[in-house]
Amino acid sequence: MSTADVSSKSLAELVSLQGRRAVVTGGGRGLGKAIALRLAEAGADLLIGDIDEELAVTAAKQLAERHGARAIGAAMDVTDAAAVATAADRAVAELGGLDIWVNNAGIFPSVPLLEMTEETWDTVFAVNARGVFVGAREAARRMSAAGTGGVIVNIVSTAGFRGTAPGLAAYVGSKHAARGLTCELALELAPLGIRVLGVAPSYVPTEGNMMMAAAVMTADVPPTDLMLNSPIGRVGVPDDIARVVLFCASDLSAFMTGSTLLADGGDTA
Repeated sequence: MSTADVSSKSLAELVSLQGRRAVVTGGGRGLGKAIALRLAEAGADLLIGDIDEELAVTAAKQLAERHGARAIGAAMDVTDAAAVATAADRAVAELGGLDIWVNNAGIFPSVPLLEMTEETWDTVFAVNARGVFVGAREAARRMSAAGTGGVIVNIVSTAGFRGTAPGLAAYVGSKHAARGLTCELALELAPLGIRVLGVAPSYVPTEGNMMMAAAVMTADVPPTDLMLNSPIGRVGVPDDIARVVLFCASDLSAFMTGSTLLADGGDTA
């Protein structure tokens, strides 16, 4: 199954997600919530999954009120394959199908290598790497069964391209794994008409990232100063990343698969 040539579409048609159904993991706050907002604005109906069901339900209500989208908030632990499958089935049942899946959920504990336990390492990989695999697998199964293809977007990180800071060995390793999975999944799923892309943000102030930065940086270097010396000269905001995800999810990127796009203000250049 090949992807369509969309050259005849207008720009408005290319960016539109009208009639498409999306799932965003870790969508209750931060990057995930910003991504869900942009997808809804473009016309998608959404299921927002989050380990905190209350956050997911609240975010879904906000989407519906702001953009008129059908939106569902659901409890989803991406380390639990059964929970991910249940959420995917719910999206199909209540939204009518599944066209876009965003693997956004992630964790980033800071633990020096000499102090890191196998349990911490395994937990990080369970969320950041296995969670990507499980989410992509469940999305692809349903997209394949429908015969309509789709798009899977994995939120990687600049940590998938390089080392970042002491204490983040598990995080860096897991994000390299997510980037590698993006390449392999694209190869395997292309015959099914499913595109797979990665988006690699640098540091963006969200609730979770602020806590991480506070843990790994010294008190005299505020977390919000981390990106001020980047070529673009400012710190990113969640919507900077959400717009790139929208590009990946839409027909604007119809001829792309397997790539991981750096959304980092030039910091990795």
